[in-house]
Amino acid sequence: RIIYHPGDSAAKHYHLGCHHMFVILEGEGLMFTPAGSHRLKPGMAAIVVPEEIHWFENDTDANFKFVEFWAPPPLKTIWIVKDDI
Repeated sequence: RIIYHPGDSAAKHYHLGCHHMFVILEGEGLMFTPAGSHRLKPGMAAIVVPEEIHWFENDTDANFKFVEFWAPPPLKTIWIVKDDI
């Protein structure tokens, strides 16, 4: 279970060898991918394919809570440094 507090964000990253799935429990926030930003709300699910860059941001005044799953577990997580893109 993951909690992003108001104003929290994650660094851009991707995973090798797995799909990454998120199920939103409470609050709402943004998921970013190369296709753009996606508003996620309770009851929604999102899937990121292997090696797809993604990151999250809580741009609200409430906690953004979700659970995440990998299938299979990632071989490695690659964190994107700003100048690498």
